[in-house]
Amino acid sequence: MDTGTHLVMGFTLGGLATLSPIVLHDPHLTNSLLLTTIIGSQLPDSDTILKLRNNAKYLKHHRGITHSIPAVILWTLSLSAIMTLFNNREHFGLYLFWSFLAVSVHVFVDLFNAYGTQALRPFSKRWIAFGIINTFDPIIFAIHLVGVPFVIFHFRAGPICVMLYFIMIFYYAFRYRQKQIVIQTVTKKLPDVKRVYVSPSIKYTHYHIVASTDSHHYVGKIKKRIFKIHDVFKRIPLPVIEDVKAAFKDENVKSFLAFSPVYIWELIGHDDHKELRLIDLRYRTETYYPFVAVVKFDYEHNIISSFTGWIFSEKKLQKKLKAEP
Repeated sequence: MDTGTHLVMGFTLGGLATLSPIVLHDPHLTNSLLLTTIIGSQLPDSDTILKLRNNAKYLKHHRGITHSIPAVILWTLSLSAIMTLFNNREHFGLYLFWSFLAVSVHVFVDLFNAYGTQALRPFSKRWIAFGIINTFDPIIFAIHLVGVPFVIFHFRAGPICVMLYFIMIFYYAFRYRQKQIVIQTVTKKLPDVKRVYVSPSIKYTHYHIVASTDSHHYVGKIKKRIFKIHDVFKRIPLPVIEDVKAAFKDENVKSFLAFSPVYIWELIGHDDHKELRLIDLRYRTETYYPFVAVVKFDYEHNIISSFTGWIFSEKKLQKKLKAEP
């Protein structure tokens, strides 16, 4: 989910903490636990700082190790220890519980969009992405935003937040059912499909679709249960040549491949260099596929530059390639 949604969820989790009579009748404890849930709901996304380094590092690690089982334990212990240090040590158990819940809920809800997380690390590095909810869902945001004033003004925060979480659970169940209908719609039109990648849009009736058969990738959209195919790409394996072997050792390409399960490739020759492009099919604008990895070679198979990330014009891409070391 986006930062704003995690923030308002931190507030409603703090509201749930007031269900305990110990918390409800202690204003200082109420406020400190609210601060705990707000901070805990943001901690797993601290890896955003990797953007300052480069896109490859960010893509490789965002929602990776910081959303893993060891990280959840580390965030929980660190936050609860710090909050206890500045508050009553008798309530360490409460800080531990609500820190764990805030961090865990953050990781859990991130599983439901198309980006996903590596929540099972260190047992598995597989990306888990259910593709049910958009990264920003206005309905989920609104559900929790309703609870914020009740939490801030300490007015029936516990019961209100319980009701809001029940509504959210029903909404998630509804969206899960919607995804199953989407997949059924695709398989009716493409009966030989092997895998369907579903990316929900901000509108719950609109979905971006990549459907893969043994021979082709079909890219399209579903709007109100009507499936329209925009592009069809033949599935062609990458050739086993020196350029490709070199590219697969590049950090930008490795980050792209770790993140992108369905893509096409292009090998483009120029007078003084060649370019290998890997293009993620899950993200499509009206005329462009903006998430790519590009490697520029000389004709001796040496990498001149490379880039991975979001790009929306050829001019900006070439500028990035010139800027990359």
